[in-house]
Formats: sequence, C-alpha cells, structure tokens
Amino acid sequence: MQQKILREECHFIYIDNPADQATLQRVLLSACSFRGVADGVGGWRAWGIDPGEFSSTLMQSCERLVSTGSFCPTAPASLLAKAYSELELTKKHILGSSTACLVMLRGHLATNNSVSSSDAFHHNETERKDCEEFQSDETASGVLSSANIGDSGYLVVRGGHVVHRSHEQQHYFNTPFQLSMPPPGTSGHVLSDSPASADSREFEVEAGDLLLVATDGVFDNLPVPCILQLLQTVQGTSELSELQSAANRIAQQARLHAFDEDYMSPFALNARQNGINTRGGKPDDITVVLAAVLGSV
Repeated sequence: MQQKILREECHFIYIDNPADQATLQRVLLSACSFRGVADGVGGWRAWGIDPGEFSSTLMQSCERLVSTGSFCPTAPASLLAKAYSELELTKKHILGSSTACLVMLRGHLATNNSVSSSDAFHHNETERKDCEEFQSDETASGVLSSANIGDSGYLVVRGGHVVHRSHEQQHYFNTPFQLSMPPPGTSGHVLSDSPASADSREFEVEAGDLLLVATDGVFDNLPVPCILQLLQTVQGTSELSELQSAANRIAQQARLHAFDEDYMSPFALNARQNGINTRGGKPDDITVVLAAVLGSV
C-alpha cells in the first residue's frame, strides 16, 4: 500500500482591481494585491493530526476575507487576526499550528494576471512555484505592508541587493512562533502565539523591485547570496515566463540542497551556533511566490 504523505504548506494570491465603483469604495484601494504563505508545524503528526489542515484553513479564511472586503486594507496583521479568530469559532475544530506570512501591495497599481496558477489558492503541494507581475505608472509604485509570524518570510530585492526582509521569530532553535489550536486539555503545554505578536512592517516599493515570499524550506536551504544569484537574470524583467523560470529554479535548488547530507546549509550553520554539530540540508516543504513591480509601459 502506498504511504500517504501529509504536506504542511499552502499559500494564496489575491488581486483586487474592481470594475464597479461600489466595490472600489468598499475595498478603499484603487488596486491592491495580497499574497500569503503558511507552513503547518510537522510535530503534530505525532498526535495523529494532519499538519496541513490548520495552515490551509487559515489561508482559505484569509483569502475569503480579502475577496469580500472584510478586513482593514492597511493592516495585514488584522487580517491574520480575523482569520485566526474565525478558526477559533468554527464548529469544525481544526487542530494544529502554523507559521504565517502575509504581504499586501497597495497604491496606484494595475495588476496583471497570475502566470502560473489556475486558482487563487493552492495547498498540499510539496513544491510550489508561482509568480505575479504588478504594473504601475509611478516610480514609487506603491506601499508594501507585511505581517509575519514564525520563520516563513519575504525578501524585497532592488538592484541585486536585499533592501527589505522579514525578521524570523523563534522561541528557540528550530521552534518558530506559531498560531495554534491545541487539543482540549493541552492548553499551556504547547506553544501558542497571538496574532498580535506578528512582526509588522510597512515601506515603499519601487519599479524594478522583486518580491519573494517563501516558507522556511527555502530560507533554511538557500543562503541569501544564492537566492540573489538565482534572481539576477530577472531583475527588471517584464517577461512573466522568465519570472516563472526563476521561481522554479529557486524551489528546485532549495529541494536539491535539502537532501544533500554534505551541504553546509543555513539551517546547519544556525544549528552549530546553537551547539548542535550537524551538517546537511533540511528536508521540508517548499513554497515560492515571486512578484515583480514594473514601471509604465
């Protein structure tokens, strides 16, 4: 009998460019777009709990709240808090925990279509590569707001250099901050962080910037210089196929290193800094979402 593999990661992409004025006023944005990744904590398998159910349900809630305008359009942390609150109140009790990273681009943005996905939401895939293109008529193309809990995260790359990045949140080595729904009677015995603990940031993005949002399966296996090298060929590109290829290369390279027992990965280097003598990559779920901010055409 073939063993079923439980996968933990998921993401959603939502682009809002409403055609009717009523929708436009409801969302309060001329155009906005969202992307989010969540990575279920694999330790729940020992409890007989699918680690992917919590993360996928959390992202589904985020997507629904965004699509209906039921959120504060300037605060990703509030969107995360509302989605988490919905999980707490649901009749179908979802157990488990997850990291999460939400990124919102807003301003004078005219968004193009997704080039790689047929749906706005994907989950339960070991290796996920997606890219989006954003188009603007200004040099200062918009404002990026983010909320991050745990060790998923993002990079903003400009001119081959990282100009903004998320900050990893860890209780201790290999134990990230996480939103949790523990089984009854275990409260106080498992980690459970509040959405209010999310690291929230806001800054301008410019034409030519690249935005990469990914789970820790990428960052634990690829050092930042390696990611930058893989993005060199698409800095300033307007070709969606090239962005897709770059997203593919990043995911594939992360997976290759994850199973290399002799590779000195960022995860192994971090382990050594915490007194654990190890080497090799870290096999993990890998999700990559890549976006480019462009000038006028």
